[in-house]
Amino acid sequence: MRVCILGSGLSSLTLAKSLVNQKIYVDLLYPKKKNSVNKTRTIGISKSNVEFFNKKIINIEKIIFKLNKIEIYSENLKKQKLINFGNNSDHLFSIAKNHKLQELLEKNLFNNKYFRKTNYKKKINYSKNYDLVFNTDYNHPITKKYFNKKIEKKYNSLAYTTIIKHDKISNNIAIQIFTKNGPLAFLPISEYETSVVYSINNYLKGDAEINSLIYNHNPKYNLKKINKIHSFELKGLSLRSYFHKNILAFGDLLHRIHPLAGQGFNMTIRDIKILNSIIQNKIDLGLPLDSTLNTEFENYQKHKNYIFSSGINLIHEFFNLERKTKNDYLSKSIQYFNKNPSINKIFTKIADEGFLF
Repeated sequence: MRVCILGSGLSSLTLAKSLVNQKIYVDLLYPKKKNSVNKTRTIGISKSNVEFFNKKIINIEKIIFKLNKIEIYSENLKKQKLINFGNNSDHLFSIAKNHKLQELLEKNLFNNKYFRKTNYKKKINYSKNYDLVFNTDYNHPITKKYFNKKIEKKYNSLAYTTIIKHDKISNNIAIQIFTKNGPLAFLPISEYETSVVYSINNYLKGDAEINSLIYNHNPKYNLKKINKIHSFELKGLSLRSYFHKNILAFGDLLHRIHPLAGQGFNMTIRDIKILNSIIQNKIDLGLPLDSTLNTEFENYQKHKNYIFSSGINLIHEFFNLERKTKNDYLSKSIQYFNKNPSINKIFTKIADEGFLF
């Protein structure tokens, strides 16, 4: 069996590695023009997804930095803690640099007999040449032709990313602050480096002002340097239809969410878990890997992804409303409910697994 993957990003490489591990021949087709590598981009990976990655895809222990706690604050409450989950003794979440994970996957795949990588060809019938096609490329003609119906969410925000260097500390707590400009996350990647993601409303801030805001909201670090600021526009989307015949949309093409919860790549990993399970079940039963796989995947995963994406949007709108009204009642309500151990466990479970069903 041979499948192809359209696109060359992190989702494409992770999917390719999971498929070749199941002894499926994979052609990864990518555009001739490569995007420049942004070395300030990081991703969060939950504990259960790290375990899945290590077992079913590739061992990533050497490139991740493990966190034990997540703390959430609100500027409306003078940076009082709203939510605190996790503990000092257990791994809750991990942070990895995008380019490091991409390099690890590429190095392993290029030595795999089930994998080959090539530029897009002008004339190719993907439906006839491959048993299945996985499309992760937002700009591919197939996307514009078959996957243009979607539910979109415009956040009217830019996400600014950088890495700060600081004195060495015990750096095992991720911190999110809901500021009057938008959510600001400090995500440790070592004892002396921390990734910063600041989602700022209205596109009003230049690099100098971003640096100033990072200094002003700095929760605990003795800063030495703020690296170059990168930015990208924030948009949310959910595809209305996941597939067309034997072509399945995947990765960010299926769903994009606000980075405030660090769950974007985690959603893709959970999709791969389900896809792996469906494939293995078909292999065990001696069934062909054909377009019925796409139907099963959509039926099982589409409603879960939509509910989870809607939940992230609800959190964003919740704090956005508080920011606009300059009212602290919403934050105080969260602060009160978080004191309940059962609710705290629910927060922890959602952060790890993404959903409760």
